[in-house]
This record gives sequence, structure tokens and C-alpha cells, in this order.
Amino acid sequence: MDVFLVGVPKAGTTWLSNVLDQHPGIALSDPKEPNFVATHKGTFERDGGEPDWPKYSEFFSGNGLKMDGSVHTFACPFAPERIKSNFPDARFVLCLREPVARTVSHWNMVRSTGEDKENNRNWEDFEEAWLDDSLRVDSMYGTSMRNWLEHFDLDRFTIIDSSRMRTEPIEVVREIEGFLGIDEWDYDVKMDRHANSASSNRKTTVVGAIVMFGFSLIPGFVKSPIVKFLQRRDCNIYRLPILSMEEEYVPLDGQHYLTCGEELCKEITLFSSLTGFNHSDWESQIQGRIEACSENGSE
Repeated sequence: MDVFLVGVPKAGTTWLSNVLDQHPGIALSDPKEPNFVATHKGTFERDGGEPDWPKYSEFFSGNGLKMDGSVHTFACPFAPERIKSNFPDARFVLCLREPVARTVSHWNMVRSTGEDKENNRNWEDFEEAWLDDSLRVDSMYGTSMRNWLEHFDLDRFTIIDSSRMRTEPIEVVREIEGFLGIDEWDYDVKMDRHANSASSNRKTTVVGAIVMFGFSLIPGFVKSPIVKFLQRRDCNIYRLPILSMEEEYVPLDGQHYLTCGEELCKEITLFSSLTGFNHSDWESQIQGRIEACSENGSE
């Protein structure tokens, strides 16, 4: 394995992986998130068993640098040691987002898909959800980075602020090309085609579940070209009304900052001290919202 597109959920990794997958020198994992190396197999699922390493190669095809896009890898405490033991020369593209906004977006996504209830959780109330480690862990940037730096030098990482993907997408991919040592490529970087916003996530209907089950029975060599064709055109058939339905999207507000802001500011400070990735503006924004809400009530 050459490259891991790690962390964090709802920080633009879907857009970035779809863009980088256009480069002939990169072979993105199929699926984008095999959730194979880490014990974290998604928001909720955890599996501490040793991965079947020979099977891992089946997630990759084509030439170029093999890139695993499993975003929950960053928060997994066992992933750094496993990767160091099996892929000591690996490099890491770490995408981050202002952590309160990231957390709320992640929370909305899980609620919208009904994944919380499928895993015997109830995340209707954000304050209750924040107490669940399954939500908290992906926002602990400093704690996670400290774990990674016990196994890899900082120069093995390039750190991307997700807001730059929207404001300067070409600069972002050029930066990554330089980090990976690959030639420049002419990408389609249109955000609307490749983004995966929390508000676009929908809960699967009974009909949708049946369709998904049927699609899962199709052999991979037949299914893969169909999936790639639809992905490149930003076509998600599961967003059709008969296959899925919308859930209420809760916008980011002051109460969210009051709930988790102070704790996440400490994580930002720790991350900055470890990496030099200075985002004092995130801290200022969070503290400003906390102070405003404390004085005037939640916004």
C-alpha cells in the first residue's frame, strides 16, 4: 500500500478521492472505503481481529500508487502500528475540517441514514450523541495525531483543510501531486459533482433495501464498471424518492458549540503543537460562538 487518504468523515474526502481517482498514476481502492486495515469499520462497527492481509490486494486494480480511502482509519488506535508493520513506506493525506462543524455534519449524516438506530443508538439529541465515543472519536484530532506520530514521521503526512477544496481546488491537488511525486493532471474538480454533503444523505426505504441487496449479489467484476460509470457522473440511484427518503437536516447552531466546543479547542491546540498546522482561526471561531451563546442563549 502506497497512500492512505485518512480522516476525517465529512471533511471532503469523497470529493478528493473522486478527483484523484482520475489520475492514471493513482489506483483508488474499490470501494473507496474498504475499512479493512483499521479496527474502525465505520462510525459504529469495531473489529479487533487481525486483517487478512493477502486479501487486501483484491481492493485494488490498475497501475499507479495504490490509495486506500478509508476515512475512519485516522481515529483508530491500532491502525498506525498495523500500517507501520505492513506498509512502512506509506504516505498519508489527512483531510481536516473545523471540528464542531464536522461533528454536526457527521451527526446529521448518521441520523439521515438511520445508521444510529440500526446500531441500537438514538442520536436524535446532539448532546446525548456527543457523549457517544462513536461520534467523538473522529473529532479528536490531536489525540489521534499523537498516536500516529509514535509510528511515522511528520513528513509522511500532508494535511489539507477541507475548506480549501472549495476555494482553491487546483492548488490542493497540485499540492498532493507534489507530495506523492506524480505528474500534474487535468482534473474535473467541479464540487457539485463530487461532493457528499450531509444534507444529501437519505434513509433507505424498503424498496431501496431490496435493490441494494440485489445489487450486492452481482459479481464484482460486473458491478465495478457500472459503479465507476455512475460515480464519474455523480449519479446515485439510491437518492431516487422510491429508494430513499429525506430526514430533517439540523443546521449548525450555537448549542452545538456550547456542547463540544471547549473540548475540541483543546484538541486543535494539541494538534497544532504536534504538527505546526496552525488553525487558531478555528479556535477563535469556536470561542466566539461559545461566548455569544453564553451571553445571549443558543443561536
